[in-house]
Amino acid sequence: MVLLLLVFIIVVILGGLGFAVHVLWWVALVLFVLWLLGFLLRRPTHTGARGRWYRW
Repeated sequence: MVLLLLVFIIVVILGGLGFAVHVLWWVALVLFVLWLLGFLLRRPTHTGARGRWYRW
């Protein structure tokens, strides 16, 4: 009985980790697309040259 419970707990933990990693890949993909759009659609500066894509 203890072995069955241990296997069940391991399966639940690994299943949860797999779901979390899957969600994090989707979040990373969305953030990458937003970064790419911001990089490509940045506004030019007052001198006519393209501006920096970051705010540092």
